Amino acid sequence: MVDYKQIFKEMLQMFGPQGWWPSQTDWETLSGAILVQNTNWRNAEKSLCNLRQKTQFDPQKMLGLSLMELKNLIRPSGFYNAKARTIQATLEFFQEYQFDFQRLLSIYSPAQLRKMLLTITGIGNETADVLLLYIFEQPVFIADNYAKKLISVLEQRDILKDSYLTIKKFMEQHLAGLTVKELQEFHALIDEHGADYLNLKYFDKEI
Repeated sequence: MVDYKQIFKEMLQMFGPQGWWPSQTDWETLSGAILVQNTNWRNAEKSLCNLRQKTQFDPQKMLGLSLMELKNLIRPSGFYNAKARTIQATLEFFQEYQFDFQRLLSIYSPAQLRKMLLTITGIGNETADVLLLYIFEQPVFIADNYAKKLISVLEQRDILKDSYLTIKKFMEQHLAGLTVKELQEFHALIDEHGADYLNLKYFDKEI
């Protein structure tokens, strides 16, 4: 049986703290989580820079942008039509709660909040869990493609076709007891150095 808590400790020792999520405010984190979908961080950062200059990530200012303005600002991240609609829909959702994240947590359980996030246009399992982990600081595991590849090698079986929720549940059971900060760090380590770790520790296996 793979000891994933030990894997986390090894990766942290090898590569050190990653300092994720790379943003200054929760609203920048939220925007980045949407903009990085189906692209790399460099492209998302270009869009974030445009938003920062225009709105300073003030949610009221962001919501005040026309859809066309928003599309033009986030164009570098690609899929800007869909992403602009998702950003607007997400802001409208939080506007109902005065843009107060803590208020939402005081009203709804994390499980209820996750279901609500998934009703927002363009928010899927992975993005919902990014928001839960980095903004709402809930102990969840983000079962993205980098994580799937890492787990497939460690488990010596192909899990790439397993559902997101199946992998998420599996990993959360194995990582029970890790703090939110540790889960944030593990996600960053997997995305930044998962392949390097496998090459160093399991060089005789294919990713």
